[in-house]
Amino acid sequence: MTVTDDKGREVHLEAPAKRTISLAPHITENLFALGAGDQIVGAVNYSDYPEAAEGIPRVGSYKQLDLESILALKPDLVVAWESGNVRAQLERLEALNYPLYFSNPQTFEQLASGLERLGHLTGHTTGGEEAGAQVRRTLTELEDRYGEQPPVSVFYQVWDRPLMTLNDEHLISQAIRLCGGQNIFGHLDTKVPRLDREVVLAANPETIIGGGMGEDNPQWVEDWRRWSDMTAVQRDNLFFIPPSLIQRPTPRILEGTRMICDFLETARERRPEGDE
Repeated sequence: MTVTDDKGREVHLEAPAKRTISLAPHITENLFALGAGDQIVGAVNYSDYPEAAEGIPRVGSYKQLDLESILALKPDLVVAWESGNVRAQLERLEALNYPLYFSNPQTFEQLASGLERLGHLTGHTTGGEEAGAQVRRTLTELEDRYGEQPPVSVFYQVWDRPLMTLNDEHLISQAIRLCGGQNIFGHLDTKVPRLDREVVLAANPETIIGGGMGEDNPQWVEDWRRWSDMTAVQRDNLFFIPPSLIQRPTPRILEGTRMICDFLETARERRPEGDE
């Protein structure tokens, strides 16, 4: 069997993988989503969803793999994260002839098709197709409901110190656009820009959404209340979203997207009469 991974490489297996290693939390979650969770023999730290994933043996962190543990588990498929794993360690696994599939969804369609491709590699073709179809159905539903709504300016915060946001290349920004939001820093060249707080104050977004990276910290959003002249503060459009529902490219990102859509609907309802 042959599939093309998110890096554009062809991955060949003689038979469906039975012993899979997951090198990122989102990969673990996606394998469970398509029905291949019980075939994961090793996973990196923070692979915590669903609950059953917490019992999988650990093979280091996504930034520092334990190669000895990986080799000892004798996998017939290693699913890697191009944006997160250390390249030299992945090259070492390739040199040892371990089949390597890169999972790095950059769009909702890549997420859906990635579930299908992983389902094929693990012998869960039907599960992968069903998971991918559900992503597409939910996406279409949200587009139909919110795609033509009046735009709302959004500052999306992923970190506090330094203050960090995302540009339009990120999947989260795509979720914001789907809901009728306009990322006020989406035009910046850097995918995860660092900002001065004064720049955000000058941009005066209608809505601020705080997400974080791997940890829940609603206080980041509440801290903006000190600047009472901001439109987002005056209209109480300060929203927090659990990072696990929006930061990982898994089917749950559609739950996070639905939350963003609801936030922006609330912001529209709070506009003064005649303000579009």
